[in-house]
Parts: sequence; C-alpha cells; structure tokens
Amino acid sequence: MPHVLSNLALSLHASFERRGELGDIVKAISLQQRAVRLSFRGNGDLPRHLTDLGNLYSSRFTHTGVLSDIDDAISVQQLAVDLTRNDHADLPMICLSNLGASYLCRFERTGVFSDITDAISMLKRAIDLAPQDNLNLPARLCNLGTAYWRRFIQTGVPSDIAEAISVQQRALNLTPQNHADTPTMLLNLGNTYSARFDHTGVLSDITEAISLQKRAVDLLPSDHAHLPQLLNDLGISYWRRFRAADLDSDITEAISVQKRAADLAQDHSHLPTILDNLGISYSCRYERTGMLSDITNAISVKERGIALASQHHVDLPVMLNNLGHSYSYRFQRNGELADINKAISVRQQAVDLMPCGHADRTPMVINLGRMFHLRSALGVNEGDLEATLSHYRAAATSPVGSPRAKLSVARRWAKILIQENPRSPDTILSFDTALGLVAVIAGLDQTLEESSGLAVEAAATACALDRTDKALEWLEQGRCLVWSQLNDFRTPLDDLRARDEELAQSIAAVAMQLETVGSSRAQSDANEARTHGNLAKRWDDLLKTTRAIPGFESFLMPNLPKSGPIVIINLDGRRCDALALLDGLDKPILISLPNFSYAKGNKYRSDLDSQLRTRHLRSRAPEEFASADRAASGRAIKLGPAGRGAGTVHQVLRGLWEDIVKPVLDSLGFSLWWCPTGPLSFLPLHAAGIYGGSSPETALDYVISSYTPTITAITNIVNGSRSIDPGVSGLFLTSHPNPSNASVIPGTTKEVRSIFANAEKSGIKVLKIEGDELTVDECLERMQQFSCIHLACHGSQNAAEPLKSRFLLHQGSLELGTILRSNLKNADLAFLSACQTSTGEEKLPDEAVHLAAGMLAAGYRRVVGTMWSISDQAAQDVSVAYYEYLLARQKGGDNPTFDGTHSAHALYHATQQLRDRLDDSEDSLLTWIPFVHFGY
Repeated sequence: MPHVLSNLALSLHASFERRGELGDIVKAISLQQRAVRLSFRGNGDLPRHLTDLGNLYSSRFTHTGVLSDIDDAISVQQLAVDLTRNDHADLPMICLSNLGASYLCRFERTGVFSDITDAISMLKRAIDLAPQDNLNLPARLCNLGTAYWRRFIQTGVPSDIAEAISVQQRALNLTPQNHADTPTMLLNLGNTYSARFDHTGVLSDITEAISLQKRAVDLLPSDHAHLPQLLNDLGISYWRRFRAADLDSDITEAISVQKRAADLAQDHSHLPTILDNLGISYSCRYERTGMLSDITNAISVKERGIALASQHHVDLPVMLNNLGHSYSYRFQRNGELADINKAISVRQQAVDLMPCGHADRTPMVINLGRMFHLRSALGVNEGDLEATLSHYRAAATSPVGSPRAKLSVARRWAKILIQENPRSPDTILSFDTALGLVAVIAGLDQTLEESSGLAVEAAATACALDRTDKALEWLEQGRCLVWSQLNDFRTPLDDLRARDEELAQSIAAVAMQLETVGSSRAQSDANEARTHGNLAKRWDDLLKTTRAIPGFESFLMPNLPKSGPIVIINLDGRRCDALALLDGLDKPILISLPNFSYAKGNKYRSDLDSQLRTRHLRSRAPEEFASADRAASGRAIKLGPAGRGAGTVHQVLRGLWEDIVKPVLDSLGFSLWWCPTGPLSFLPLHAAGIYGGSSPETALDYVISSYTPTITAITNIVNGSRSIDPGVSGLFLTSHPNPSNASVIPGTTKEVRSIFANAEKSGIKVLKIEGDELTVDECLERMQQFSCIHLACHGSQNAAEPLKSRFLLHQGSLELGTILRSNLKNADLAFLSACQTSTGEEKLPDEAVHLAAGMLAAGYRRVVGTMWSISDQAAQDVSVAYYEYLLARQKGGDNPTFDGTHSAHALYHATQQLRDRLDDSEDSLLTWIPFVHFGY
C-alpha cells in the first residue's frame, strides 16, 4: 500500500507540474503522508517515501512561497538521509540530491548563506555517488549549477559562475534533445550566462543567454505550465541587453514576450512575478523614451502583481521595492507629493518583509533612504532628513550586503552630514565606515576609482573639527591602497618572534598569503579572491592581539624618522591644510593654507601639463610613453638662455611657494618629506619659489626635499632599517636605448658608461650590462646580487593594474609584480633614469600609481624618478653628478661598500649643479625640476 499511495502521489505531482492546478499538489502531499505513516509501521521503504514527501513540500513551496513547506521538506529529507544505508543501491544519491535541492529553494527565499553552502555540499556528494550513465545525473548537475549560480549572485566570486556554467553545460550535453527536461536545462544555463553578464558586462554572455532561452521556449508546447516562466526569463534577458547595447528592438521584444507570459499565466502562481518583470521592462523603456504612458503602465502592472501575491510570496519584498522605484520615477517627472509618499510607503513595506540577514535587504534600505532624501527637499516633513541619515547609517554599517554598495551609501551619508550637521558625532563614524569598506574592497592588483578623493575629503572634515589624529589616520587608510597593503605585509618580526614565536609565525604566514592573493588575482584566481576578505579579518585580529602585548602597543604603527618632519598637504574642495608630523609630538601640527584651493591646484596642474605637452615633455597616454625615445623628446629642450619674464611655469612655481611651501617652512623650517594629495600630487613642491627678479626665493634655499606616497611608506623604511649584506653592496647599471640608429651612441649608453667608469675607479662592486645583452630573468638575478640599481630605459605605468606597470628592456618587459615577488631583501637604491617614472594618473591622484612608488613597495629604501620627460644631456649631467656625490662619501678600506644613505642630498647637489649652469627661463626650469627623490 505505501508504494501504491506514493505512485499515485507522484502522478498527481506530474499533473501539477504540467497544469499548475494547486489541488493536485495538495492531494499528492496527503497521499504521500499516508505512505510515510504506513512505512513507519514497518511496511515499505521509509527513506524513499520521506524524500519523495520532501519533494512534494518543496514543489508546493515553489508555487505558494509558504516558508513552512520548505522547512518541512528539509526536515523530512534530512531524516531520509540519516536513515539511508550507503549500500542501499542508488537511494543515498537520491536522498542527498533532493535534500540539496530543498536547501537551494530555502536559500532563494531567505538568503541565509549556510543554506546555499549546505545545498552545494549535498549536491556534490550526490553527484560523486552517481554512475556516469545514471539517467538522473543531468538533473542533479543542473541543480548543482543553479546552486553555484545563486551563490555567485550573493558573493560575486567568479569561480562560482564559471563552475555553474561548466556543470550546466555538462548537464545539457548529457540530455537528449527531445527529453522533457531539455527546456529546463536550456533555461537554467541561459539564466547563468545572464548572471555572468550582470557581473562582467560582456555582451556575448547576454546574447548567449537569449539564444538558449529562445531554444527552450521553442521546445515547449503552447499550453505547458512552465512556458510563462520561460517567456518571463527571456524578457528579462532582453531588457538586460537593452540596457547594455541600447537597442530599441530589445526592450520592445522584452515587453512583447512578457505580455505573452502574463496572458498565458492568468491562473498561474508565477503571475505576480511575471507582472513585476513586465513593469520593470516598461520602466526601462521610460528611461529611454520619457513617455509618461510607460511609467504609468509600469505602476499599473506592478500593482496588479502585488495585489495577486500572497503576504508570504517569495518575491513580494522585491516587487514592493520595484513599485517604489516606478513611483519615484513619476515623482521626479511630475513632482506630485502623492507619488513620493507612495514610493516611501511601499519601500517601507519591502524592508519590513525582508528578513534581516538577507543580502537584498541592504539595497532596499538604501533605496528607502533615497526616497526620504527626495522628499526632504520639499520641506513637507521635518523628520525626512533624519530618516535619510538613519537609513543610510543602517545600510552602511550592515553586516551583509555588497561592500561596494555600502561604500557608496556611506559616502552619501557622510556628504549629507557635512552639508547639514558637520559636528554630528556620526560624521566621524560615517567616514570611519566608508574608509573601512575601502580596505575590504581593495586588492593588491587594482585601484578603486569609486574611493578616489574620499580620504582627502574625510581629512578635510577632520581638520575642520580639529581632529588632526583622524585626518592622518584616514589619509593613511584611504590613499595609495596597493602600496600601503604591501608595506603592511612586509614587516620585520624579530622582536615579536623573541616574545611570541607562534604569533610572529601566524603574522608572517597571513602576510604572505595576503600578498600572494593580491598579486595573483590579476591572473583571475577566483578561489584566492574568495579568501581575501577572511584573510584581511584574520590580519586585523592578529594586529589587535599583538598590540595588546606590553611593549608592542605601536606594532606596525608610524615611527617617524628623526632627520626631518613629514608634511602631508591635504587638498579638498572645501579647504587646504598641511599636517606636519614631527618626532616626539603626539599629534600632527595643523597648518591652515587658506590662500590655496582645489580649483587653484587643478589650474596649476593643467597649466603645467599644457606647457609640458607643448614642449613634448609629457606623452598623452601610457602607450606613447612606452614607445617614446628619451633622446628625441629631449631635443625640444633648450639648455641655455631663453626668454625671461613671468611665464606660466614661473606663475605656478610662485603660487606654490607663496600659498603652500613658504607658510609650511615658516612654521617648521626643516628638511622634510612632502606627501601631497589631489592635484598637488602632480606639482613640483620641491621647486616652488620665485625665480628671477630682484628678490628670488625658493624652497631649495631652505630645505632638501623628498617625497613619500604615504606616511606608512616612509615610516616602514625607518622601522625596517636593516644592514645590507656586504656581499651584495654594489651598483648594477643597465641601459636600453631606442635601437633605431645604431651609428650613434645613445645618451643612455653614455650616461651608464660614465657612471660605470667613476664607480670602477672608486673600487666598489659594480656591473654594467647594455641593451640586448640583458634578459628579463638576468635583470632580476642582478637585482638580487646588487643593493643598488640604475635603470636607463623606458617605462610604462598601468594605473588600472599597478602591478603590471613595467620597465621596457630590449628582450622583454620587467613588471613591478615580478619585482615584488622577488623579495629583494637587500634593496637599497633605485635610480630610474627614464621618462615620467613618478607621473601618476590624473584620474587617481591619491593612489601614486607610478613606477617610483612601486619600487619603494618592492623594498628599495630610496628611489629617484622623474615627473616628466627628460633630455639625454640633462639625465647624463644629473646622474653623473649624483653618483660622484655618493661615491665621494662611501666607506673606504679594503672592501669599499656602496649605499644610498645620502641619496636625497646627492640629488639636491646634482640638480643644483645643473641649475647653476642654466638661467631661470621656463625651458631651463623644466630641465632640472622633474628629478625627484622618494623615500629615506
């Protein structure tokens, strides 16, 4: 009898799947429950009847959304798994597969992450147990692919979507063309391609999705219960492609197929969702055409769908949220108070219905906050602004949700506070939250345009509140993210190891893992990308543990060099300030610079850039930079008398002197490190001054300047001071000129040969290799063997992926990422005698994505770079004088060593020598100013 009852129940289930009659599934569950009860009395196969009962509960849940059904499904299917013996034919495989499918269903409803993890685990175990010729293997593969797809939507980890496509393609390949499951296989694979398109934006993905979904639609009879759902998904893919490719035919087709789906599903449980998606398509077309009828139709069909949905419908919160979106559109079109009131009302309902732990709740809270902010502009409700801030705060600090979405709303939260109530306690919290999210998102292989300017804006706010401690903390936390992370991961642990060997080993291990994860993500190792967040949290926990140990309270915190202050120039749209860090002071000194502004900085940067381009001293793109011949670019420079007068370059340098450098020096009066932000990152603070005339005065009259991308970069050099192995103390020189004219000895070659001759006379360890004689691998090997390197070649910066910035050798490219992985323990000095090695990227002024900063991160304690193109003659004059100064100050004896301790002084000396031979014309100034020093 249990088998008879179960067979009848399964037949009713098949009827329900085909016709969609709810009475069939209700009757099927009742019959299967009787079969289970009879099996408990010792008759029949209890595990099989339990897992089939779970399938029926799950099927009813899919159509009604009643959460108790899927809970019951998991409960009985878990019992089936527990009761199944491994030697019981294929039953363990069936029970595991069904349980995994039910976990997947519940995850789709609740968003509880453990459910999707359990689903994937169960489904993988079931597939491992299945023979390759098992008839149900394709369906199980399809379910596993869907589970990977769902997890990808929540986490965004690329390996999940790749695995989803792989197993679903395998499922489709194993399924005969005329099989009843083929349309479902096609649909699921199409949906997965559509999901990947959302992540990558690659049009071929959404085009493949449409192709697969159209095939699925064509295979189903016109009266099939699943046809409306397939048409609905096809419509979604059309409007996704419309948003990407802007083809009117796509949105027209989307509305057409979704209207057909709605007509066919008049009594179907999926009708509310179909109507909601039809409304989204109308909204999409409204965005394109601005036709009021489209947004009115969108509201109409969405309201109809919500009216048909039960209070427990799985998609009801999303549907309410989408309806609010359409009302907000119409409000922005007509300005009717009733529309924005309705938008707030339905979006509040959406938030209230969405479970607190669900990842989709955070964007809904953000949307609700936006509605309050829109209404606050009308001034009809005093509480709207406070409601906006409350919702933005809740979303930004939520433990779930997309970090990028939370970063965006945290910035909005902070911006409103600055405008409305800058002294609110939440102002500090909002920036703390935003910059904390930047640290979570950023990886070592990328920079974040969405965080550009955030740290500077935060620091300006802190300065206005007289919180210089916070200003410094935020500038360090939110700028130069790539290099800052690398500096954190490379730290000496000897003192800690003596105190706690196990803790020091843990820090070293996590640091190495973080560095490896960041460096390899450029090769799309998605499994490593998934672990980055966990490793970052582990790193923070280890730092807290270490700093709790007496004597290690400042572990990995700044320890300022004693030879001079570090000055950060913070330039924001609202104010400009200098923060001076002096050894022995608890807080930075705040020096207000009221006469300088962001607009002035941008104008100076633009004016100087225009002058450089006019003289062919700055290329327009990295590709031009990579292929430019330094000697050719240098021929445009006049090394002699030129027109005098207050030209553009003179005006820029004078402005920097009067508004920034002189006020700072008046407050300090020391040799110092400059740490500029914003447009100032592209301006020569070290050369600021008044040139010519009766009262010339410049920064060079008072200070020897060096630059640092961050405070951490310079303090880590000081903290990590180490003795260089005498065996590698020496100088390696290499030149790679443009080989187009072999009959002329290039300037780079003359430069290197002159330095080599002088170094050889001094008796230090020195090696010179030119052009084709040096391979990339050999260059790396020589960098291990010599503490100092002089690279006379071309370079190319990659702002999007800084670790792919590279030096161009005749036999290949030497990437920064490769240098970083070489772990140069004895690196001391790098002289980058190439064009624009410290130029940076205009769109990312606070990231220092240039080769000079990269070489600091690679372990070199001091780096000489150039802000724009240099001539061969100037490069030779400066570099020869530079090394003469250093060589004269090396330790003698039987085994003379070579180090760059006096590097900043040497560059000052060399550029001053060149300057003394020239006049103060603009062409002459542009000859020696580009040479800059980074590091200690």
